[in-house]
Amino acid sequence: MYEPIRTPSAHTLPDDADFPHRSREEELDIQLAGHLSALLAVTDELRGLRPDPALDEAAEQLSGAVARLRQGAPPVRSAVATAIHEPRLAARRMDAHEAGRREYATAA
Repeated sequence: MYEPIRTPSAHTLPDDADFPHRSREEELDIQLAGHLSALLAVTDELRGLRPDPALDEAAEQLSGAVARLRQGAPPVRSAVATAIHEPRLAARRMDAHEAGRREYATAA
């Protein structure tokens, strides 16, 4: 008639000891570090467009804050931001090819 359930229910919560937990403060620190890292990336891009000592100082402060929130791990900073705003190498090569094509067309 009545048989007891032999398997655990799918609705029971797993034991809390199965995985590590972070406190709410740690989670908020991780979130804030992510937001500050995004702000640092934008600041680095702006520094590449128009160098300014105030932006340099802001970038260093942001970098320090992110490192503090990440227990001393420095933020990853990309050199791509400055490379993006250098003279376009591919565009210069295309210009050279176009000039060569024009010389060939006029010589023929």
